[in-house]
This record gives sequence, C-alpha cells and structure tokens, in this order.
Amino acid sequence: MDQSVAIQETLAEGEYCPQAVQGVLCEGDSRQSRLLGLVRYCLEHGGQEHALFLYTHRRMAITGDDVSLDQIVPVSRDFTLEEVSPDGELYILGSDVTVQLDTAELSLVFQLPFGSQTRMFLHEVARACPGFDSATRDPEFLWLSRYRCAKPELELPTPRGCNSVPGTWPGYATIGGGGSNFDGLRPNGKGLPVDQSSRGQDKPESLQPRQNKSKSEITGMVRSSTITVSDKAHILSMQKFGLRDTIVKSHLVQKEEDYTYIQNFRFFVGTYNVNGQSPKERLQPWLSDGVQAPDVYCVGFQELDLSKEAFFFHDTPKEEEWFKAVSEGLHPDAKYAKVKLIRLVGIMLLLYVKQEHAAYVSEVEAETVGTGIMGRMGNKGGVAIRFQFHNTSICVVNSHLAAHIEEYERRNQDYKDICSRMQFCQLKFLLNPVTFVLCPHSVILWLGDLNYRIEELDVEKVKKLIEEKDFQTLYAYDQVQMATLWTLYFSEKCRAPAWCDRILWKGKNITQLSYQSHMALKTSDHKPVSSVFDIGVRVVNDELYRKTLEEIVRSLDKMENANIPSVSLSKREFCFQNVKYMQLKVESFTIHNGQVPCHFEFINKPDEESYCKQWLNANPSRGFLLPDSDIEIELELFVNKTTATKLNSGEDKIEDILVLHLDRGKDYFLSVSGNYLPSCFGSPIHTLCYMREPILDLPLETISELLAYLAAYCFETQLVTKSLI
Repeated sequence: MDQSVAIQETLAEGEYCPQAVQGVLCEGDSRQSRLLGLVRYCLEHGGQEHALFLYTHRRMAITGDDVSLDQIVPVSRDFTLEEVSPDGELYILGSDVTVQLDTAELSLVFQLPFGSQTRMFLHEVARACPGFDSATRDPEFLWLSRYRCAKPELELPTPRGCNSVPGTWPGYATIGGGGSNFDGLRPNGKGLPVDQSSRGQDKPESLQPRQNKSKSEITGMVRSSTITVSDKAHILSMQKFGLRDTIVKSHLVQKEEDYTYIQNFRFFVGTYNVNGQSPKERLQPWLSDGVQAPDVYCVGFQELDLSKEAFFFHDTPKEEEWFKAVSEGLHPDAKYAKVKLIRLVGIMLLLYVKQEHAAYVSEVEAETVGTGIMGRMGNKGGVAIRFQFHNTSICVVNSHLAAHIEEYERRNQDYKDICSRMQFCQLKFLLNPVTFVLCPHSVILWLGDLNYRIEELDVEKVKKLIEEKDFQTLYAYDQVQMATLWTLYFSEKCRAPAWCDRILWKGKNITQLSYQSHMALKTSDHKPVSSVFDIGVRVVNDELYRKTLEEIVRSLDKMENANIPSVSLSKREFCFQNVKYMQLKVESFTIHNGQVPCHFEFINKPDEESYCKQWLNANPSRGFLLPDSDIEIELELFVNKTTATKLNSGEDKIEDILVLHLDRGKDYFLSVSGNYLPSCFGSPIHTLCYMREPILDLPLETISELLAYLAAYCFETQLVTKSLI
C-alpha cells in the first residue's frame, strides 16, 4: 500500500510527499517501526528543497490520523543515506536493506524491506540531494519553520554554508535530546503523543559503507564465511529484459536438464502455534533433533501475539523474542545466515540457510495474505517466502486457517484465497514485472495451523484408531479438501484428537525422512511439529551452462541474421543534368525486397531537419514491402523561387545524400548530383543591373564576386546615410 497518502494528509500547502517507505529504526537491540517520507517543497524562485520526515504510527498508515511526526531531517549538503552491511551478518540477495542516515550531527540506522518501494524511495532521495555545486545556493529550509515546537525563544538557525545545516532542527520534532514537547506536530493540528526516549547519535562502529563488488568476489566471500557486502544498488537499477534476453532465458529453462544435475539438500520444516506466549524454554529439542545439520531451515509460528494491540498495531515484541530463540536453537554444527523474516500479525515465517549456500540463494521475495475479519484482516491468513536455490524455485507458505470443526468450508476458502492472492513480483523484472504465483514453483512447502479436523467419528473411536495406528481409516474422515493437490502428513494436538498442525509438500525429487511432534516443549497448548526432507535441487554445471548458453546464442544469431530485412536497389547514383528554373526533373529506381517483410523510410541525416534538400523529394518517402516484392521510387527535382537564389549565387549546389533506412535492417546511401543553369529568376534586380552579359554565360565565381561586392557596397552606403542623418 502507498503510505505516502497518509503522510500527504499531514503536510501543508506547497509540500508534497512523492515517496514513502515503512522501515525499522535500529539502535543496539532496540527495533522500532518508522514511516519514512521524502517531502518536497517548491520555492517561490522556482527551486526545490527536500526533507526526510520520520513518523511513528499505531498501525498500517492509511490516513493522517494514523501517523505522528517524530523527526525532520533536512536533506542538506551534508546529508547522506547509504546502504551498509552490519558487521558479522551475511548478505542474502532479497534480504532487508540496511541503510545509514548521516548528517553533521546525526546518525541513524534503518532496515528497509527489499522491494520496488525501497528502490524507488532510495532513488528519489538520491535525486533530492543538493550535491556540492558551488553555483547552487545553499538550502535554507525556511519552510520548516511551521513545524517548530511551541518554544518562542528558539530562533531558526541561519545556514553557514556547506556542512553547516544541523542534522535536525533545534526546536523541531526530533529524536533524542530530551524529546520534544510541542502542541501541534503538523500544520493541520493532527498528531498523536509519542514516547520519545533519548537515543545516541554516534555512528555505529559495526556498520561499514557498502562497497561495490563483483559477483565472483561476493561468492568468494560467502564461501569463506566472511562478511558479504551487497551490491543491491546494481540489482535495484537493473534494466528490464529485452526481447532477446527473454528468449535466451526461455531457451535456458527448456534446456535446463542439459546443464544441471540433481543434488540433495536437507530441509528442516517446522511449525509451532505458541498461543501468544513468549519463549520459556530452549528450542533445541525441536530445531536440533537430528544428527545431521540441515542445509535449510523453514520455521513458522502462529498466534505469536494474541493481544488486541498486536492486531491493530504493527509492532510486537514477541517477534524479536521468538526470532532470537530460533536463532539460538539452530543446529550447533553449522553456521546459518538469515534469509528472510516475514510476519502478518501473529503468523511469522523464518528462512535460514547454511552460510556456504548463501551465494546460491537469489530472487527472494516475501508476501502476506490476510483472510480473517472481513476476509482481509491478518488474524487469519498466510505468509510466504519464495526464492531460487541454485536453479530450483522454492516457495514456503505458513498459514493459520479458520478455527472450529464446523468451519471447514471457510478453511477451504482461506486456502483458495491464499493461493489466488499470494503473488510475487521479482525486482529483476521490475520495469517489466513478471508475476509468480504458487503453482509455477518447483517445490512448495506448506506448513501451519490448518485447523482441519476429523469428523463423523466419536472421540473414543478416534482415540482407538490412533492407538492402533490405523491412519488410513482416520484419513477417510479427514476434512482436508486439498488431498488431490498435496501429499499430506499429520500431527496430533494433545488436547483433542484433531490434526491441526500440519506440514504439506508438493514437487518432484522430494523424500521425507522424518515427521514428528515434540512433546517435550510445553510453552503452548500446541506442540511443535517438524519434518525433515531431502529435496533434490538442480545445481548448475558451469562448463555445461556456458556451452548451452553459447549454443542458444549462436542459434539466435543465425535466426536473427536470417530475419534481418535486406533489399537490393536498381540504382544508387543519380545525376540531374542542366536543371532549369521551374522545370521538373525525375529519376527513378526500384527497391526489390528479400524474404523478410520490412518497413522502409528515408531518414534525416544528423543535425538536419529533413531527409533531403528543399529542391528534392522522394515519392513515396516511406512504405512497407512484402517478401519478394518491388516498389518504384521517384526522385523529383524542382527549383522554385525559394531555392533558386542560392543555386544562382553558388551558395548551394545540386548535391545531396539520401539515407534509406530499413526497420530492423541496415541503411542504404543514395548519391544525388547535377548542375543548375542560372537564370534571372530568383536573382536580385540590382545584381542583374551590374551584369554586362546574360547570367547564364557568366561563371559562378564571377556571380559570387559580384554579389559580395554589391553587399559590401550596400553596407557602406547605409553607414554613410546614417552619418548624414
């Protein structure tokens, strides 16, 4: 959702918010949600000034009433906003973007979501920076005076040139410095009280500016388990695929088996309905139960926070608590990198990979779908993360469907809504978006509290069948309506014989190694469930990939060359002899087309307004040719009173070059030459009076000298006349 609309409602006349993004303000272990809006102000003299407005918000910002101004950071000459890499964190393409905001007196760190909204926001901020052009006047930010706190003793500071504008205006809405006590945060008087605690402004030593590194350097750094610095600026500015690139990609997909091989990777998939509780015990019995460390962790939670504040507000401390608990509970025999965290109210999904696999994870995207109250709210619904692992696309979905035994139709509808509304749009195709839905992925892992029950059997019968491990009979009475789409495995909630927490999967080359609940964990009335899979992932053989790509490119080159329009011209040089005033001369030639339909057109030469001189015309000057067809082109030469003067004087000659252009083909050059017979038509009368012979008998050099002499004489005569007056 475009939250700049909510910011715009808080602004005064003449102020405009072109871009906004929701992020997280990071200070040590503290994480606080902020809405960042770039605000532009048009000055009276025609220039522009910009400032970054930071807002707190109670929930998703829909209107101006949902946000409260927390800080204003003028975009001055000392303002910088650059991407950084947190020390010790491994960068994964598609993970959140960490940026650092610096001014002369301020340093803040934000995490922004990876996606098109962040790309556009950073692009607009970069454009807004005034730079260091000495010819450009320093921004004064006088328009920000309306946001001054109710402290009359404070004066608007006077800028002192470059690096003199403070990071935040004294007396304005600020972060730190003892907070800000003011009555109206916005010109329209709207605003909510904000608890503004003191924050340090020292630049974090653990953050280093992003450096541009090649893909091979990044891959090497990942494999050596060192800090990986992202090159997201390159990723975010990638141009859209052209037609040729799209065809190459399509052929590579079709020939995937020629340059890839199947390699098994171990996936741990876990789901846990925590019933709104904070972690009270270590999660190793659930997450590190196996002997072998998994290559990939997919961990989902439901009912992370049951409070009404979590439903209406965007933040919940439970997110950080369970994230830390999971990170500490991962298998001790391997080092892992967090790929993505996505949460919708109480539904959260975490994705980790071993550090040595990080270089092969790409195209990461996360989405949420709410199916709760009014079919849209986030108390029920699903979250998903899709990514490319080596050359295999994988989608992981964590869902919490409608409860109660009689609501199985509602659960089916929730499932259908999640499938239809869960769409991903990769940044690499940003300018020409390609939408991914669930079905096209090679592997789909679906986990969560699905709330499907067993019906038409009494409790005692169900318990007996469970004791006898007669799951096939129970399966016949299961409410799950997705059986035709998925391979199903179940776990039992201890409080009732209902298989609510489930892990489902779909795809090829998948082997389930284990599926179990973990009864030792007692935090919730649900028990965590886990399943371990060996999933065959297509891994690229670099040498075979190179050969396949070369074959595709050669094939396309051959096809393109065969489809390049080509014509033959019956004549390319044209000579018009003894051209006379007002007498039409025509020369013609034939264009014969080859086997490819084509458009042709005479085009302008560089720095010229027309494809030919005024006295010349091609008829027709453009057209379309079918394969193996012909067309006759006539070149018409006609000198009239407009063009005769320069031809008489020798300033112009019967000389020109025509450029015949074929769409998607090459250009052909036609040479036009000839001679013009001067006449009295088009010549000045005073020039003719000085001629002792017919103009046709005079050499062009003589006519030019005579014209130059008369021009100089007329100029001197005008000077004498003016002096006498």
